[in-house]
Amino acid sequence: MIDITQDIQPLTTFRNNSVKMLKQLKRTGRPIVLTVNGKAEAVILSCEACQHLLDLAAEASVEEAIRQGRAYPAREVFAAMRKKHRIPKT
Repeated sequence: MIDITQDIQPLTTFRNNSVKMLKQLKRTGRPIVLTVNGKAEAVILSCEACQHLLDLAAEASVEEAIRQGRAYPAREVFAAMRKKHRIPKT
């Protein structure tokens, strides 16, 4: 959850205090929203938070592909291949 008193900062503040703000990011784990002329322009995430979001997006993408019939679980694909090519289970 973002703390609007600490986690929304002007880009200039970040430029002038980047080391301090990166320490805050590591300490709190919360993203920092950077503004330009009072409008949100960018978000800074920790590497861990970014990787977590990428993993969630990839998982959701695979699940959506399965729901739409564009992808199948590996066990089903291998079973179909064994059946089609008469390959016995080992």
